[in-house]
Amino acid sequence: MREIEEDIEERSLERPEEQPEDPKKKWVLKMVKSAKRYHKLCPYYDKKTGMCLLMVTVEGTQGRCDRDGRYDGCPVFNKFLEKVYDSYKSRRKVLPNDFQDVVNQAYII
Repeated sequence: MREIEEDIEERSLERPEEQPEDPKKKWVLKMVKSAKRYHKLCPYYDKKTGMCLLMVTVEGTQGRCDRDGRYDGCPVFNKFLEKVYDSYKSRRKVLPNDFQDVVNQAYII
C-alpha cells in the first residue's frame, strides 16, 4: 500500500504545473474547430489554381497552397486568425464565437 502511495506522490511531483493558455492561441484553436464544422477545405483556397488567397494578405506575396487546402495546422491560416484577433482587441470589440462571423466580415485584415 505504501508503495502505491509513494508512486502516486512521485508522479504528482513529476508533472509540470499547467500554465493557463494564451487567450490568443485559445481563440485561434476555437476558430479552427469552428471552421471544421463548415468547411472541408480552407475557405481561402482556390481549387482550380491551387492558390492560397490568404497568402497575399498575411505574407504580402502570392503563392500556391503547399497544404492542398487543408487548414488544420496551416501557419498562414493561423497568422490570419491571429491578425483578426489583434484587430478585434485593438478596437475593443467582442470576439466572434463562430468562424462564420469571421468569414462574413466585409473586409479581410
